[in-house]
Amino acid sequence: MTTTLFRALVVSEKEPGSYTRQICEKSLDDLPAGEVLIRVDYSSLNYKDALSATGNRGVTRKYPHTPGIDAAGVVVRSAVKEFRPGHEVLACGYDLGMNTPGGFGRYIRVPAAWVMHKPSALTLHACMQLGTAGFTAAQSVFALLGSGMKRADGPILVTGATGGVGSIAVALLARLGFVVTAVTGKAGEHDFLRRLGAAAVLNRKQATGGMTRMLLRERWAGVVDTVGGDILATAIKATKYDGRVTCCGNAASGELPISVYPFILRGVQLLGIDSARCPMARRKEIWRKLGGEWYIPFLEEMTRTISLPELDAAIDRMLRGGIRGRIVVDLQEGN
Repeated sequence: MTTTLFRALVVSEKEPGSYTRQICEKSLDDLPAGEVLIRVDYSSLNYKDALSATGNRGVTRKYPHTPGIDAAGVVVRSAVKEFRPGHEVLACGYDLGMNTPGGFGRYIRVPAAWVMHKPSALTLHACMQLGTAGFTAAQSVFALLGSGMKRADGPILVTGATGGVGSIAVALLARLGFVVTAVTGKAGEHDFLRRLGAAAVLNRKQATGGMTRMLLRERWAGVVDTVGGDILATAIKATKYDGRVTCCGNAASGELPISVYPFILRGVQLLGIDSARCPMARRKEIWRKLGGEWYIPFLEEMTRTISLPELDAAIDRMLRGGIRGRIVVDLQEGN
């Protein structure tokens, strides 16, 4: 009996601290045990994938490894009744692409608890145009709305706005009728952000003005932060009384240089957003919204689709801050 062979991007440690990436031929026997075998049609590139692809031990402990925290495809085999061969499904987050071979390979095998049926209103490709980045943006908006935030409360600040999470957050908030101010360090992308719905765009210097002060003039009813560090700290200081700030990334820094004053004098709430371990019930609800009343009509403009051989260069561009919007990886060619 012959086993299925497939291609995957494999990150290897050739010598201590030195990592290489290449497309290798793998077999199903190389995959871990799991209840659902999925043929991956599309994946997407997220910042966590780029970190895993460079040997970041905080993301991936052992190499060689295939990153890819997102996968959209078709069930090939299943040990559970909920998923049958031919079902179109998503597997995003949990340990996929971190320490479990991920979506940058044509096949994955995972626990059934990590899998959900594709939203009926979205194609597999559209699901990966959103991916974990879009899901994280939607989770951030979900948290703001769940805390009682309304359009009349005032403007929302979105940091790291040209990235995957940030760009989708801008588009989604604008679609829901909020006045959005976007922050980006890319001077050439202001028009792009305005097309997504941003009413105003700030550069990084403007977003960190007054950094040394304990509190700043109240400006933002809410914040969707994707970068951390000084920009997050400054945004919190400028958040209005009883405002909400979501935090989901650390592209700028994992540190938060701030005093307690915004929290104890203005009642600002800092809401952590984690997508990897989000409960499945909430996960399904948010994906349903993304395929329905939260559907974003700008996905094509925000997305570039690449092949597996193009992924290595895209990872380098992401690490240099050269990616705008979302990158979808098409796994179908050559497999």
